[in-house]
Amino acid sequence: MSDKPVLVILGPTASGKTELAWRIARLAGGEIVSADSRQIYRGMDIGTAKPSRELLDSVRHHFIDEREIGEPFSSGDFASEALVRIEELRKRGTPAIVAGGSTLYLEGLLKGFAELPAGDPAIREKLKHELERYGAETLYRRLTEIDPEQARTLDPTKTQRLVRSLEIIEISGSTVTSLQKAALNERNAPEFLVIGLDMPRPVLYDRIDRRTEWMMRSGLIAEAQKLYEEYGRQIREESLNALLTVGYRELFDCFEGRAELGTAGILVAQHTRNYAKRQLTFFKNRLNVEWVDSPMNETGLALLAEDICRRIS
Repeated sequence: MSDKPVLVILGPTASGKTELAWRIARLAGGEIVSADSRQIYRGMDIGTAKPSRELLDSVRHHFIDEREIGEPFSSGDFASEALVRIEELRKRGTPAIVAGGSTLYLEGLLKGFAELPAGDPAIREKLKHELERYGAETLYRRLTEIDPEQARTLDPTKTQRLVRSLEIIEISGSTVTSLQKAALNERNAPEFLVIGLDMPRPVLYDRIDRRTEWMMRSGLIAEAQKLYEEYGRQIREESLNALLTVGYRELFDCFEGRAELGTAGILVAQHTRNYAKRQLTFFKNRLNVEWVDSPMNETGLALLAEDICRRIS
């Protein structure tokens, strides 16, 4: 079995992870383990920026097109299954290149998940009452004072994880961060080399805008329409998490008559930029990452791929 570290390439959406991982896999004779929580679903191709058929055919990719929309697959499922596949590859002497940007997938793989306490209905109800009375900002400030690391990974406007984080503190007397660190110390996992792709924010946002334009020209509306026709009831009920994804939900709003189709591309780009910002905040505050400048041209991409390949081969 190889004693080389397992490579992880992460970064915000549109930072160039897919192309870099593919080049390294080609150079090293490796296989790619996709850490993208949406690319695992069949039928979500353009809106998830799934690798092209050419890339998929030339290098084996794990966790792409392996589930039907609606099949449950959690970050915990990914972490456990990915470790099994990585070990199988290592036994064969095949490098595994993990690549993706789904924050909880990556955190689960790299750090493991703590055994968090079961929910307490009374405490949960109390926190929900406080949320209604005082607002999300007040609860978020409370979490920031007690568990700043966990708070930095949350979107304060999305209250489910906020309430759950405070609930865990009240039940256990420990923060989510301290429980996760304890779990990491007990975990048996390979060594990881975690490379993050970074670039100036204006450059990243420009790439997001241009990619959004490409998606809209390449059939995203038709892809979303097909999903809407098949899963309309679940979309209206918001019962399928996969279909709450940026790039699709804006178009679903148009199909429901809540927005104009002409504004969809603008909203997709805007929401994708917001998502990229949250990804960067998570990675920089939650994970131990070696950041490198994302290549801006073919020469830079080739040189970076060769340099990283030497470190894992």
